[in-house]
Amino acid sequence: MASTTAVGGRGGLASAADRPAMRPRRRFTFAAARSYLGIVIIVVFCLAPFYWMVVTAFRNVGYTFDTTPWPTHITLDNFRTAFSTSLGNHFGRALINSLIIGVCTTILAVAAGCFAAYAIARLDFRGKYLVLGLVLGASMFPGVALLTPLFQLFTNVHWIGGYQALIIPDISFALPLTVYTLTAFFAELPWELEEAAVVDGCTPGQAFRKVLLPLAAPGLFTTAILAFISSWNEFLLASELSNDKTQPVTVAVAQFTGSQPHQEPYTAVMAAGTIVTVPLVIMVLLLQRRIVAGLTAGGVKG
Repeated sequence: MASTTAVGGRGGLASAADRPAMRPRRRFTFAAARSYLGIVIIVVFCLAPFYWMVVTAFRNVGYTFDTTPWPTHITLDNFRTAFSTSLGNHFGRALINSLIIGVCTTILAVAAGCFAAYAIARLDFRGKYLVLGLVLGASMFPGVALLTPLFQLFTNVHWIGGYQALIIPDISFALPLTVYTLTAFFAELPWELEEAAVVDGCTPGQAFRKVLLPLAAPGLFTTAILAFISSWNEFLLASELSNDKTQPVTVAVAQFTGSQPHQEPYTAVMAAGTIVTVPLVIMVLLLQRRIVAGLTAGGVKG
């Protein structure tokens, strides 16, 4: 009797090479449990203040210092108080100011950083690494060291209280990260794409605009989000360079006062902090994949 063995044939038995490789089961070891426990501790440590802020924002003012770890005596009066004029400031106007400053800072920083990063990554000129080092070195100066000279300069040119006095410093803070991130991103893009576009009749500017920029969209997207968040959270310079008409929301929250002397409106401050923070948290959670892709795209080859 002849014995036959069907290898990969129709209706036959598949060989070991044809069968999909089975993934080894991951065993839950003590080291893995320790790692997960560490992650949980870090997450709880980072999110606990934010959680308590949200809980207090929805709590009745009479129960401000209640230690119950979940929402109790829920009310929306704190949010109405945050937008009222009795606090001595205009919180709604401050939100609009922060939005104007953040959008202008983001657009200008990404536009300038995009061209600078392209020049450093794609063009050969003497001292380009020195330029990149100077750009990164500029980010090491603390804001408090720049406060006095900027205040003196903007006072001389009569910019104190104007949007430009807040936007220009924010751009200088956002540019180093923008240039560094986009430089790594542009350096990883294949040169052949740009050369092929030039061969097809595009000018270098057209090749940059129509070929490289669409491919660099993840990096642009990431730097834009980080620049906006940095501008939105800036407080030190804004507290000295703005006035009642242009102060951002971070300064407005710090100036909340109670209806009686020496009374702090804790619940209203928590409500204002929730209004300021929650949109950024939601934006980061929804766009976290794009942020991670943009930050890691320039760091991996192959």
